[in-house]
Amino acid sequence: MTKKGGYFLCNSCGYETVRWLGRCPSCQQWNTLQEFRPSGTGQARVAAQAVEAVAVTAVEMSSDERIPSGISEFDRVLGGGIVPGSLILVGGEPGIGKSTLMLQAAAALAGTHGPVLYFSGEESHRQISMRAKRLSAIDDQLLLLSAHDYNDLEAAVEKHNPRFIIVDSIQTVFHPQLSASPGTISQVRECTSQLLRLAKQSGAGVMLVGHVTKEGSLAGPKTLEHMVDCVLYFEGDRHHLFRLLRCVKNRFGSTNEIGVFMMGSAGLEEVANPSELFMSKRGESLAGSVVAATLEGSRTLLVEIQSLVSPSGFGNPRRMADGIDYNRLSLLLAVLEKRGGMHLHSHDAYVKVVGGVQISEPAADLTVLLAIASAFRDKPVRRGLVAVGEVGLTGEIRPVPRLDQRLREADSLGFCCAVVPAGAKLDGLDTDMEIITATDIRQAMEVAFGGGKND
Repeated sequence: MTKKGGYFLCNSCGYETVRWLGRCPSCQQWNTLQEFRPSGTGQARVAAQAVEAVAVTAVEMSSDERIPSGISEFDRVLGGGIVPGSLILVGGEPGIGKSTLMLQAAAALAGTHGPVLYFSGEESHRQISMRAKRLSAIDDQLLLLSAHDYNDLEAAVEKHNPRFIIVDSIQTVFHPQLSASPGTISQVRECTSQLLRLAKQSGAGVMLVGHVTKEGSLAGPKTLEHMVDCVLYFEGDRHHLFRLLRCVKNRFGSTNEIGVFMMGSAGLEEVANPSELFMSKRGESLAGSVVAATLEGSRTLLVEIQSLVSPSGFGNPRRMADGIDYNRLSLLLAVLEKRGGMHLHSHDAYVKVVGGVQISEPAADLTVLLAIASAFRDKPVRRGLVAVGEVGLTGEIRPVPRLDQRLREADSLGFCCAVVPAGAKLDGLDTDMEIITATDIRQAMEVAFGGGKND
């Protein structure tokens, strides 16, 4: 039983019900239903206004369809800039640099496009000002507001008419007409709905900072991601210098682009050529180390994949993956043992992508496989070699898209040879690299190790 006027809301999928259930009927998750009781005045609602349908040909397009933020890596992920009236959600682990990125973007926008309102419920004016000075993010058009009440935000927007609004973070904002505490599902949902209305009516670009849960997903109801126009995740290890800004939803652009940053003493610095940065500390070839040419949107990344294979001291060998999917690693180990003739069932296997990068595309299969084979043999691959190719269950090497673009990037960084799938189309590729084709993994290992036989 629930009190009069209350209902329960699933914080995973947004399913609503009038009574509590142990398991959500919609997403089948356990213990995700939380009670929501609106206050006596009722939940804040926007008065309905009469609107009329408009023909798509009659809609006038603005000349500034996208506004550059002044941070090229941020604009790349957004699809070229911020769309006026859009609602952008930026999530990430604590301490990863979300507030730093937003403050640097706010200062850049204020310096070129007019007033920017930075609404913070986590820091005071003095604390934000100290951080802004450290980041050299100072501008007269950057307005600070330290508060929690949504009405204070609306009053500041009406008074200053900012072109951009940054809310850090959405979990600290509360609407006074709701009885729930800040950060609860009902408050996050209602405040986001009000900010969406504010963005569409005023035409201001609104950027929200969102916390994440222990599982790595954005805190609050899953419907929060459906309400906004763009969802960005700031990824990386706090113990590494590199940060990746990845787009998982974008109504106005591609979701395949990533932005690469490096955390320094003066804030986040853009990395124009991440491949060169990832390869800067790579020395002579070592056993278990092979370079992969991967694609992230329109950008080519050359990253080093390392592997360690050692005899197992227990009955069940261990498999660990850092930077690639664990199930993908298990599949490649099975293919290497069955089709490549390597007896790995009594060995532990560890695979790591250097630099904290996450690789999801299958074009790195051949690189992972060669790294494991190199570690198992304790023999390095040919010096200056890069490998590209998808590996099938029968051991064949399949073609990958935009191979010429990958090889041009490898050539520019000084790699002298590449192992690629047989039958790959390389028309018009002007390079001094030695291009070696392979039809299956046995042939690829022979050429990668200089003609040696399989163990």
